[in-house]
Amino acid sequence: MEDLSFQHKVGARAGGLRQTAIIGVVASGNLEVLVERVLPDAECRIEVKTAAMGFGEVWTAVIADFIERYSPGGLKFSINDGGARPDTVSLRLAQAIRLIEEEGQ
Repeated sequence: MEDLSFQHKVGARAGGLRQTAIIGVVASGNLEVLVERVLPDAECRIEVKTAAMGFGEVWTAVIADFIERYSPGGLKFSINDGGARPDTVSLRLAQAIRLIEEEGQ
């Protein structure tokens, strides 16, 4: 297992009122994303636990693209990865943002 952690300053708070959201499932070639609204509005943290060792540069690029597109301020993401491809990671992160921005608790 490899643990990666990313801290970013962002320009805006993520929308919505929901406090937590979870999307995906850890299985071969997929991942699970837990999102929590627990940080100051100008911060975002993403923690990754992955079985695929040595892909830190790929994770860095995917996370940077996600931060630029969505500015997910106030959110902490916990990712449990089962070997997902970069496009799947991007999809799950986008789904997580969509879910936490929905009306709800």
